[in-house]
Amino acid sequence: MSASGGTKAIVAALVANAAIAVAKFVAFLFSGSSSMLAESVHSVADSGNQALLLVGGKRAQRQATPQHPFGYGRERYIYAFLVSIVLFSVGGLFAIYEGYEKIKNPHELTHWYWPVGVLVFAIIAESFSFRTAIKESNAVRGERSWKEFVRHAKAPELPVVLLEDLGALVGLVLALGGVGLALLTGDSVWDGIGTLCIGVLLILIAVVLALETKSLLLGEAAGAEETRKIETALVDGDTVTRIIHMRTLHIGPEELLVAAKIAVHHDDTATKVAAAIDAAESRIREAVPIARVIYLEPDVYRETEAAKGADAAATPGGPAPTEH
Repeated sequence: MSASGGTKAIVAALVANAAIAVAKFVAFLFSGSSSMLAESVHSVADSGNQALLLVGGKRAQRQATPQHPFGYGRERYIYAFLVSIVLFSVGGLFAIYEGYEKIKNPHELTHWYWPVGVLVFAIIAESFSFRTAIKESNAVRGERSWKEFVRHAKAPELPVVLLEDLGALVGLVLALGGVGLALLTGDSVWDGIGTLCIGVLLILIAVVLALETKSLLLGEAAGAEETRKIETALVDGDTVTRIIHMRTLHIGPEELLVAAKIAVHHDDTATKVAAAIDAAESRIREAVPIARVIYLEPDVYRETEAAKGADAAATPGGPAPTEH
């Protein structure tokens, strides 16, 4: 996995969640707190999710085959989507079920210091994991806001870890609040309410992850900055006079396919056109190193042909259709 895959953040989250899961489960056994049981299952699910991300990153490094000529870069998207399913089912639905059962059949908390102590420890450990994820993300997100980074990042691992860690911290606060209110009021229904809130939180995060990862699985184009660099690199003003139309597609987080129809002079020789295409490919790869697969089709620019298409976006090299 590349550096932008956030391997360090994934490993930090995996170690933290594995240790926290054990501590939470021990606290549940001593106290009977449903919030602690929901949180322990949450941490187990998170640990499994980080393991899935590591497996996806490893499998994505396989070499291309005749059956998969563009390689396996999208394996990382598939495993990130599996993470959202695990978080929804194992984490969210279980917590809602456990919270409902605790509200329906409340029972007194015992050995309250176990859940309180473990929750404080977990908040500290998760904070360090969250700090690592933020540091790793800052190295690649540039000037984008956190919302833009999560929505538009092509490598899914860091957004997944960020949202998981954020959800874990908020969930721990909810669990601590539920346990604290149960102790202060003597009514363990509050423990069940805290558990329900944890379940709703996890489901919301899972839905966000699923929607963002689905977009990556369907295939996203290059970002605006990368597209601008590719367009600038393509046209040399000599042999390649303009872009008739162009399509880009991420075939992996760090692998980009570029396909374009470019305009050349009608009297250029085949040798000159071939040399121009080779030079254009070199310029693109220099400007955008992740452009691994490039297909360029030379043509003679004609406005009537360039304008064909259902809408202006279908043929960005031609003039926009006039409105009637």
